[in-house]
Amino acid sequence: MIIFPAIDIKDKKCVRLTQGDFDKVNVYGEDPSLMAKKWAGYGAEFIHVVNLNGSRDEVGINDETLAKVAKAVDVPIQVGGGIRDEKRVKELLDLGINRVIVGTMAIENKELLKELIEKYGNDKIVVSIDAKNGKVATHGWEKVSDIDSVDLCKELEQIGVKTIVYTDISKDGMLEGPNFDIYKELSQKTSLDIIASGGVTSIDDVKRLLDMNMYGAIIGKALYDNRIDLKEVLDLC
Repeated sequence: MIIFPAIDIKDKKCVRLTQGDFDKVNVYGEDPSLMAKKWAGYGAEFIHVVNLNGSRDEVGINDETLAKVAKAVDVPIQVGGGIRDEKRVKELLDLGINRVIVGTMAIENKELLKELIEKYGNDKIVVSIDAKNGKVATHGWEKVSDIDSVDLCKELEQIGVKTIVYTDISKDGMLEGPNFDIYKELSQKTSLDIIASGGVTSIDDVKRLLDMNMYGAIIGKALYDNRIDLKEVLDLC
């Protein structure tokens, strides 16, 4: 299982939000590239970056910072946040980003998603599913739809999606553990590579996801609050 240390960037700084609330911000560093170096130095083999400004359509604010993060480490970087069209996908890939994560676009414009997968490959295009009570949320978690998240995942697999990042919003940043039930259901009903996101808090959470054969797990707040030792987790996986 791949462990993805998370770096959330807002206004060029490394931050964490609680449940996606832009009014609940903790700043963990002025230079996200130094944080990337730290996690790579511990042995991380992939880094997950969220451009929080992008999720609010403030798209280019952090581009210089994203390029700096990509250049700072030799491990691949995946980036999500406000990627709504092919122009933005190409911009990020040109910055040196290895994989781009689309969210709202995957729900609102499946034809474009299909074109992007055909053009860039399903190893470059990852879909983020953010859900609350099993219903898909879009636009930086600010809108919750009536779309069932498992049904959407099945549909995405038919389109050609290979990898998803599934976040239970109610768990994110709460340090209460992931929603294991949804990951079990997705494993049973799809063949997608699933990256678990939201609420991974302890070494036991990681062991449980490992036992469930998850493709990956994103760890954010628990790393920054020293609840999980990254070296210990990486040795486990």
